Amino acid sequence: MPTIPEPRDQWYVVHVLSGAEGKVRDHLNRRIQSEEMGDYIFEVLVPEERVSEVKAGKKRESNRKFFPGYVIVNMHLLDENNKLVDRTWYFIQEQDGVINFAGSKTHPIPMPKHEVDSMLAQIKEREGAVMPAVEHEIGDTVSVADGPFQGQNGVIAEIDEEKGELMVSVNIFGRETLVPLEYWQVEKA
Repeated sequence: MPTIPEPRDQWYVVHVLSGAEGKVRDHLNRRIQSEEMGDYIFEVLVPEERVSEVKAGKKRESNRKFFPGYVIVNMHLLDENNKLVDRTWYFIQEQDGVINFAGSKTHPIPMPKHEVDSMLAQIKEREGAVMPAVEHEIGDTVSVADGPFQGQNGVIAEIDEEKGELMVSVNIFGRETLVPLEYWQVEKA
């Protein structure tokens, strides 16, 4: 029988209605306060990152969920005998928008510690950073959506992930020239 993590080390993936992740999180947090569940449910997360993209020549930033349709909850759901803690189980199951626990229909399984650590590190790493909405690869043909070369197509020759820059080969006066552009200044051609 696998060892059950300590109550504060139990993390679960909860399947929710797509698009309702934030609403479920907010309602759960309010209910945790009003129904005094703070000793059972410790944290409710909807991991997100800021992304930037160019649409119709305008740079836009938005939030993108790491796991659309899921909420991650740190809660005491299994006791030391691997039995469900009824109060916590029903609290989550009765929440509007919750479909079920991911991974099992009858008996939820806590996320492995290495997955939790990796997820929390990823959330912390991306906090405050703005990532490009579209990942590019060397050799991709892109269209310049902003700046002096707007409307021209080019081929990505280099990628500098640290700076969020691309070196794009564009045709200037009949010659191929490398031009530094930020991720958000190009879109797939």
